[in-house]
Amino acid sequence: MTQICQPFTYVDLPDTGDANMMQLAKGELKQLGANQVLIEVHCAGVNGPDIKQRQGAYPAPKDASPILGLEVAGTVIAIGSEVSQLQAGDRVCALVPGGGYASHVVTYAQHCLPIPLGMSMMQAAALPETFFTVWGNVFMRGKLQANEWLLVHGGAGGIGSTTIALAKAFGAKVIATVSSAQKRDYCLQIGADHCVQVPGYGADAQTSLVDAVLSLTNGRGVDVVLDMAGGEMINQNLKMIASDGRIVSIAMQSGAKATVDVFRLMAKRVIWTGSTLRPQSVAAKAAIAAELKQTVWPLLDVGTIQLQVDRSFALSEVVAAHEYMESGEHKGKIVLQLK
Repeated sequence: MTQICQPFTYVDLPDTGDANMMQLAKGELKQLGANQVLIEVHCAGVNGPDIKQRQGAYPAPKDASPILGLEVAGTVIAIGSEVSQLQAGDRVCALVPGGGYASHVVTYAQHCLPIPLGMSMMQAAALPETFFTVWGNVFMRGKLQANEWLLVHGGAGGIGSTTIALAKAFGAKVIATVSSAQKRDYCLQIGADHCVQVPGYGADAQTSLVDAVLSLTNGRGVDVVLDMAGGEMINQNLKMIASDGRIVSIAMQSGAKATVDVFRLMAKRVIWTGSTLRPQSVAAKAAIAAELKQTVWPLLDVGTIQLQVDRSFALSEVVAAHEYMESGEHKGKIVLQLK
């Protein structure tokens, strides 16, 4: 460990609860690991796991900073003794194990990626958490291929938007579920082939969703489902999945438990998998970063993949940023701006 003694400003969460529990505070970062870097943060992404952590439903791992924030863009200002791929002054976006809502943050050098050409710090701060999540789940676990059908629930959010953009860039056909006409228009604008508007996840909405998806795929169903609903949506996914399809669960917005039709899963030879990103090992996240740098970052550099930042807030406006995310009105990512 290297002593760095770096004063910093951060968002403090003295207790879990509502957004107004958050407040700005000052502290000092004291240590930098051999394989880590210190980043001066220009912008930080706001994500669903931040909301869950604030509410007490998604505590930080024991070896991670308890400060909120999982992705940043900024400038490297110090490197650990074993870091060779980065140097002070490099502009990067990075997945962080916590601590992103701060003026400075420590993360692993292997989890940093260069700012794509022509992209602002604000845009780059919206990349790591969602791109690591989508690539690791839809492509590495779900093995989505060109010309396959993908169903993404909640297409207008940060994860959904990224999923649509990446899936289309690699030649898949995308159906997105949305909750409003405005979100439908947004998803179609960023590349979704079809959108199904579902006002909720009640029985009527689920039945109409199944019928719509089967109709759009000529009765065959989709090859991959990226599911953020959980609960009773799992059985609906099994009705909409094609034979040999893959369901990838990454959230439980409609419930953590489901009574699953196991025979349907068996009859269709469905693979049902899932993951959470934050608890994965340093090496596992580094492997995702390496694939992104090789396969996806060149597409960002030339503008093949473009994503929209819905709104930005100053760090001092973090309460408003969380309230906006919880309202469900956003289309794309929400970012905190520090510089």
